[in-house]
Amino acid sequence: MAVKKVINILCYNDTQPSIDTVKYLKTKLPILGYTIADTFDYDAELIISIGGDGSFLSALHKHGLPDIPIIGINTGHLGFFSETTPEGIDSFLQSYISGDYFIEEIHPVKATICTRYNCIETEGVNEIVIKGDKSRTIHLSISVNDHLIQNFSGDGILVATSTGSTAYNYSIGGSLVDPRLEVLQVTPLAPINTNAYRSFTSSVILPSDTIIKVNPEYRFENSIVLVSDGTEHRYAGITEVSLQLSERKIKMLRLKGFNFWSRVINKFL
Repeated sequence: MAVKKVINILCYNDTQPSIDTVKYLKTKLPILGYTIADTFDYDAELIISIGGDGSFLSALHKHGLPDIPIIGINTGHLGFFSETTPEGIDSFLQSYISGDYFIEEIHPVKATICTRYNCIETEGVNEIVIKGDKSRTIHLSISVNDHLIQNFSGDGILVATSTGSTAYNYSIGGSLVDPRLEVLQVTPLAPINTNAYRSFTSSVILPSDTIIKVNPEYRFENSIVLVSDGTEHRYAGITEVSLQLSERKIKMLRLKGFNFWSRVINKFL
């Protein structure tokens, strides 16, 4: 019996380019011997995400950051995560069938949020942000591997993966990091640096085994918001947020010839 080759097609917008791309794939893939899953199949061999970077992240988060290779087809704006365009679908499929690609594995950042009642986990492919609710200034004690490095005051901090260094992190002045480096980057949001408060004013890059602990000052424990890849999380009575690289791996399908810095130049410069 032939192996059933299943592909998940995910599209979370209704723009005409996206609709046309879905329609084309649903026509083309069965001809090539693939089955398109009616509902998300966790045993599928590939996820094809159609849209922009937001759709790509939604595809991953909606299905629990699945252990399935994923490729993006850009019908959005920037499309930094995307590997091809609708015009390149036939070329991509030819490369995929012939095995002319590689898998880039990236680790999300994991946050363990402890309140007075319990602990909750969330993950971010790009970043996790700890910021003040309703634009409040917040005061945070930040430790690295249980060593206090600063008492931060400002709008908040962003903890980014190497992959996420090109996203929100870059827009607030953080460093671009080659995704082959497994690091965490802490970038301040509007830090206060006066005689009364002293905070880092530039990003700090830390090795992959780092555990970052963030403790809000007692009177501010209910005024912080966590944002994971653009999704807000609010919890009452937060006492500590612990951040580290997750053991989970996101499998990005890359076509031969992919080069991170060429993409940075093409998208940003």
